[in-house]
Amino acid sequence: TMAGEGGAYRLRCSLVGHGQDVRGLTRGLFPQGSFVSVSRDRTARLWAPDGLNRGFTEMHCMSGHSNFVSCVCIIPPSDLYPRGLIATGGNDHNICIFTVDNAAPLYVLKGHKNTVCSLSSGKFGTLLSGSWDTTAKVWLNDRCMMTLQGHTAAVWAVKILPEQGLMLTGSADKTVKLWKAGRCERTFTGHEDCVRGLAILSEMEFLSCANDASVRRWQISGECLQVYYGHTNYIYSISVFPHCKDFVTTGEDRSLRIWKQGECAQTIRLPAQSVWCCCVLDNGDIVVGASDGIIRVFTESLERTASAEEIQAFENELSQASIDPKTGDLGDINADDLPGREHLKDPGTRDGQTRLIKDNGKVEAYQWSISEGRWIKIGDVVGSSGATQQTSGKVLFEGKEYDYVFTIDVNESGPSYKLPYNITDDPWLTAYNFLQKNDLNPMFLDQVAKFIMDNTKGQTLLSTSAQFSDPFTGAGRYVPGSSSGSSTIPAADPFTGAGRYVPGSASNAVAPVGGVDPYTGMGAYQSAADNIENIYFPKKDAVTFDQANPTQILGKLKELNGSATEEHKLTEDDLITLEKLLSVTCNTSAETPTAQQLQTLWRAVNWPE
Repeated sequence: TMAGEGGAYRLRCSLVGHGQDVRGLTRGLFPQGSFVSVSRDRTARLWAPDGLNRGFTEMHCMSGHSNFVSCVCIIPPSDLYPRGLIATGGNDHNICIFTVDNAAPLYVLKGHKNTVCSLSSGKFGTLLSGSWDTTAKVWLNDRCMMTLQGHTAAVWAVKILPEQGLMLTGSADKTVKLWKAGRCERTFTGHEDCVRGLAILSEMEFLSCANDASVRRWQISGECLQVYYGHTNYIYSISVFPHCKDFVTTGEDRSLRIWKQGECAQTIRLPAQSVWCCCVLDNGDIVVGASDGIIRVFTESLERTASAEEIQAFENELSQASIDPKTGDLGDINADDLPGREHLKDPGTRDGQTRLIKDNGKVEAYQWSISEGRWIKIGDVVGSSGATQQTSGKVLFEGKEYDYVFTIDVNESGPSYKLPYNITDDPWLTAYNFLQKNDLNPMFLDQVAKFIMDNTKGQTLLSTSAQFSDPFTGAGRYVPGSSSGSSTIPAADPFTGAGRYVPGSASNAVAPVGGVDPYTGMGAYQSAADNIENIYFPKKDAVTFDQANPTQILGKLKELNGSATEEHKLTEDDLITLEKLLSVTCNTSAETPTAQQLQTLWRAVNWPE
């Protein structure tokens, strides 16, 4: 039953199941009234309405991705699969196809070279995928039929239009493109930041939402018909109500917004910073997924509304949320000028209007609810401490998501460089790649790695097997803890680019309380010098030269040569010979070293004696 016009949406239920951010939602075809969710916890889950009360039951949990799952869509029924199929895309670059009753994938589509972040299905089993690799791909059953190339940054959103052969893609390059039979027919420009979502209104019209906090309504012919403003931060997803032009949006400003007749008719705040996704069910109920891992369903129907206790619990959770003023979601906040609690006696003028008050030195945020005629507390405004990365994968760099994007100034006069970083990355490998990419001196390796570790507050999520593994050699490496400050020599190993053990620098290390290393969260290096096993010697596995970094090896060689006495110095010719020999060895080419090269190498090996 669709509820009467103009009713307000209220909580129907909160569903706990996913262990991390819910990143994608889509309504299911079977069973009726169901929907599918996908999450950073690497699973997809099918939820069905339970007959008895207002909730949903998790019917089954699907696993097939080796990394975060970021999008989902339903492939309509066919003779072979009368209940349709479920397609999911992930950060492992794959698309998994599931039947509605099996936890393992029916098959996996491989071909994208980066995260698959958007999926849309058409008639006759076609599937359209969008990826951070800047392409969209069209699949039929288990084959890639064509690749749509033309965007210059990540393709965040894709939709197959009702008219045969027409497809839409939205990208971090700020444009939307219309494709016909694999060719780009038209480019829609107007958004001022990454396009994040698309929704189809009719054969002639569609909507797009973007990180510029606006929604645009477009005609297929290219004209922008309307721009909708209301959100105060990135808009991540947009979904249309069945059989009308009304729609819902969710975003980084902790809100779900319901748009009717072109106006924002209702704003629902959530106790989570990032409201990643939404979908509308056939009965008009709205499902939303957020960074707190909880799925919430809202309804206009009185029969399906949650009990008074559940609604109270939701409001309590909301009122305890901490709002970081730095996000700007509530405008500029000057705590000194705020009125007291009496300010809440005056009614609001529109639904979703926010009001800040100061009570006993605490700043609180309230939102006006027209349907209930009262101010609802939506959180405490707190000065943020430390990094503002409360949620996962929010900062964008070159159109892709990262946990952090740092600005690194190598020297005062030169340019600053952007360093993107995920807490699952190895800080040393990231620092090494950053220096290589920007052509910076490898001497900075330790400094940059330490900067990353200091600024991520030790939030590293290395898997246990990789815990002490050198990114180049796979061997264990010494992880500098509290002792690295005592060594002034940049401790970068010229061969592997990893931090090396500096003798003596750690023998007097004081183990932190509880023996936990502040960087890795693991047991710290204890200073019981007698039972320390040396992780470098004896070396039982070979390191092949194609793993080496020839520039660093040569740099170190030249540096040592520069400090050698005259009679021991290698000549310029010797160094050129060694450089040639090194490039032959590192490039595993068919060339064999010459006698002269080997002779010079022998001298270098026995050098300086």
